[in-house]
Amino acid sequence: MKIAVTYENGQVFQHFGHTAQFKLYDVEQGAVVSSQVVDTNGSGHGALAGFLKDHQVDALICGGIGGGAQRALEEAGIRLYAGCQGEADARVAELLAGTLASAAEATCDHHHGEDHVCGDHGCGQHKEDHCERC
Repeated sequence: MKIAVTYENGQVFQHFGHTAQFKLYDVEQGAVVSSQVVDTNGSGHGALAGFLKDHQVDALICGGIGGGAQRALEEAGIRLYAGCQGEADARVAELLAGTLASAAEATCDHHHGEDHVCGDHGCGQHKEDHCERC
């Protein structure tokens, strides 16, 4: 299995279509066996799904992502985990542990109070039951 994360300075980059790098993780028997950071070489929104398919990616962890890119990833057979923030390595560990939220559960489209930032609780998984939609 190969997992890609939109990547910048160790963190999940927040705009899929503008990501300059992905961190790719090779996984065997549920554990990361190697990883590498790869440049997208200026590939934009539409080309990134093909870029990931060419790199034999099975799953993508990212921040924000539009509907067209979501459809392109689905057509490429790449499972999507969107709405994520924080350390890339930690999100991959959550995915492997089965605790990372899927795109439908992780994408926030509503307003929270001042002290709440979507994603600050681990990819849409709330520690407190204070949201109804993300």
